Amino acid sequence: MTEPRQQDSREARPSGDGLDWSVEGRDWPNREASRFVTAGGLRWHVQVMGQGPALLLLHGTGAATHSWRDLAPILAERFTVCAPDLPGHGFTDAAPPGRATLPGLAQAVAALCAKLDVAPALAVGHSAGAAILLRMALDGLVAPRGIVALNGALLPFRGVAGQIFSPLAKLLVWNPLVPRLFAWGAGSPASVGRLVSDTGSTLDPRGVEFYGRLLRHPSHVEGALRMMAHWNLDELQRDLPRLAAPLLLVVGSGDRAVPPSEADRLRAIMPAARVTVLRGLGHLAHEEKPAEVAERIVGFATEQGVA
Repeated sequence: MTEPRQQDSREARPSGDGLDWSVEGRDWPNREASRFVTAGGLRWHVQVMGQGPALLLLHGTGAATHSWRDLAPILAERFTVCAPDLPGHGFTDAAPPGRATLPGLAQAVAALCAKLDVAPALAVGHSAGAAILLRMALDGLVAPRGIVALNGALLPFRGVAGQIFSPLAKLLVWNPLVPRLFAWGAGSPASVGRLVSDTGSTLDPRGVEFYGRLLRHPSHVEGALRMMAHWNLDELQRDLPRLAAPLLLVVGSGDRAVPPSEADRLRAIMPAARVTVLRGLGHLAHEEKPAEVAERIVGFATEQGVA
């Protein structure tokens, strides 16, 4: 991995109505590892730490690099960890509507990797972040020796949810008032606490506060809604059988966002995929028990000859 080019900066320049690094980022977790990089027409917030084989970390919808606050430093003991805020999330610019699709986000992350000269030997994604990694691998944008999906959201929603999820998200994101109204209503401590609890996870007050900080900001809410509005996993499901990289599915037994039974659906499509279960943990398992999750990741990496 090489250092970003000279014109890139470790300090943010607030623009538009995006989050302000000097305000919302004032005590951001692992702030000393943060830098701001322009790649693919977007200005990214990315954290780089550690030494060793490159490991790419992608968070899920509605989150940001804060979600790796305790896991990333553990992994940095063995890897060079590269963890960006996805487009429209946290402190990274939003992608134009036509590029907020799964293939578009895969291309965007690939442009960032090229700018940083990152060729990940291992890739780890949470929820929707895992779908982006798989799309990148299937499209030849990365060639990791292994991929870890943490409660990966990899298959289309079934039943009524699948029929209304994307159309509803589109209606919401196209109304400019909705992100502000949502940020106003969902940013209260009680509301954020309920949202976290609904995932099946229990976070400490600091973890809840960072989610609240993001959800109080319309630009972050709009970025999450835009990602949801353009999310289509049908093509990914079709292409999964040709994935070449070994895949580890890390599943929280108490996940209420992505039911653990989804791992069985995936195994039917990809018999070679491995499943490891985290007992008693929810959708945000990597924030609840980072050491336990790191142990599963490092064990898998060692088996693939990475760590």
